[in-house]
Amino acid sequence: MKMIRVRFALAVGALLVACGPAEEPAGDIAERQVRAVATTSIVADVVREVGGNRVAVEALMGAGVDPHLYRASEGDVQRMSEADIVFYNGLHLEGRMVEIFERMAEQGARTTALASSIESTRLMSPPAFEGAHDPHVWMDVAMWSDAVESVRAALSELDPQHAADYQARATAYRERLTQLDQYVREQVNRIPQQQRVLVTAHDAFNYFGRAYGVEVRGLQGISTVAEAGTADVQELARFVAERRIPALFVETSVSPRSIEAVQAAVQARGFNVTVGGNLYSDALGGEGSGADTYEGMIRHNVDALVTALAGAANG
Repeated sequence: MKMIRVRFALAVGALLVACGPAEEPAGDIAERQVRAVATTSIVADVVREVGGNRVAVEALMGAGVDPHLYRASEGDVQRMSEADIVFYNGLHLEGRMVEIFERMAEQGARTTALASSIESTRLMSPPAFEGAHDPHVWMDVAMWSDAVESVRAALSELDPQHAADYQARATAYRERLTQLDQYVREQVNRIPQQQRVLVTAHDAFNYFGRAYGVEVRGLQGISTVAEAGTADVQELARFVAERRIPALFVETSVSPRSIEAVQAAVQARGFNVTVGGNLYSDALGGEGSGADTYEGMIRHNVDALVTALAGAANG
């Protein structure tokens, strides 16, 4: 283990040397694709939408990967060092990579946190997260639309000859996100008010709840680093049984064991609660899943929510 730490430290050191201020001619990047690295699949999807064919995007984390627990490999460090620009969510979502981003910025490398374009007054800071902001800003579609501006601005600064193209793509994408936001509101309104309760493994859906009028209960906190204990399971089971909530939800990037434990504890209290399906929280779905884009992910989540909660109410 000690040798692994030493090797990783050396790799980070190499990254810092490689990521000094860019000195290549401005015309060079205009004549080739921009090389971009994104941390999560969700961030990568936005960069692809804004960048189009001008930008080659590589995501460090694939489908179903939990960014809270992700530790950068030497290969990741190398990929970031060779990129023209690195995009990440920010707000400590990629908690174990924060120091790398900070050191890169100090060395003059181009790094952009998508959450940086969101006004701090709109960010949530639940007590359980020890004064830090909730990083799951993409769960509010309108808020995530604002984050698109970070990508447009960064690409336009890096590749100014194609700034108009980035602007056009960003505008078109944000128009689609406005339509998506409206779709979510319309679908949630199909759920009776008393049934609008989303119970999941961890608190990834607080922005969703605030934006669309859904009460959210997570077994774990905003980060998945700390595991839920028996008392947490029993407290959530009591809440579900008393409120007679018909369905719980499993997240694709979090082990289902914790929610299954809550389900068993609820049933022990004499109430039968079902698992309403899988939700995508911190990562997109795999290719062909229907949730392999941000828009697809959001539609999948809200459709699963409506089917489980509105369907139970009407059944």
